[in-house]
Amino acid sequence: MEPEEESVSALVELGLSRYESRVYLALVRRDSYTAAQVAREAEVPRQRIYDVLDALVRAQLAVAHRGRVATFTAVAPELALARLMNRRRESLEQLERVSAGLAATLLPLWSDGRTHTDPLDYIEVLRDPRQTAERYADIQDQATGELLSFCTPPFVTPAANVSGLKAARRISRARGTVQAVYTYDALADEEMLENVKRFGEAGEVARFTDELPIKLVIADASLVLCDMPDPVAGTGATTSLFIEHPALAACLRLAFRTVWDRAAPLPHANSRSS
Repeated sequence: MEPEEESVSALVELGLSRYESRVYLALVRRDSYTAAQVAREAEVPRQRIYDVLDALVRAQLAVAHRGRVATFTAVAPELALARLMNRRRESLEQLERVSAGLAATLLPLWSDGRTHTDPLDYIEVLRDPRQTAERYADIQDQATGELLSFCTPPFVTPAANVSGLKAARRISRARGTVQAVYTYDALADEEMLENVKRFGEAGEVARFTDELPIKLVIADASLVLCDMPDPVAGTGATTSLFIEHPALAACLRLAFRTVWDRAAPLPHANSRSS
């Protein structure tokens, strides 16, 4: 692997997207660049460069110098890397809080299930992506007052997600809540970005964050669909759970609010595909 690619991969491991990593590495080579210059140097599409630079400035990894033509400067590597490490620690602490809350909720469910005659009365295990897509459509169709989502690839539904658009319009017209959190990486996909805009027009409100703990949908504080990555296989395989249980939904709703409060809105974009 070339030294440049090794540096890009290392920065990705620390939480940056590949575009952000390439732009930061380009910025450290000179005192300052214009957006157009750094786009050429980093080989990042011109239509994406301002989003990438804004993300680096927000993360305090670059500084914008306003003027007739704005220029951008990299923050010193030792300071930038320290900030990236702090972000990763904060993210881990957040995941630990979410995990602790989820464990506290799931433990009594698991204990009750030891004596329950049919433990799948309220939990359905889905391993076929087609089943997951069907349940995702079901949960959107059933939602009446609130639909909350963590949206992260890979997506099991078509990008258009007709059921989701109908649900967003229906709930919004009823003055309900439709909110979704995406990762910034999703914006690198033009089709995804267009879908985010379509959902925004349908009434969904979107926010963006660097990473999400799991893929998750919560409807009306009672229905939950989530993807559980296999922590052992390391193949990217997941098992989906469809759960109808208000206590669990309430716990995960609190987790959603924690992430939502720390996520940022993105100008010119409002929301989703899952």
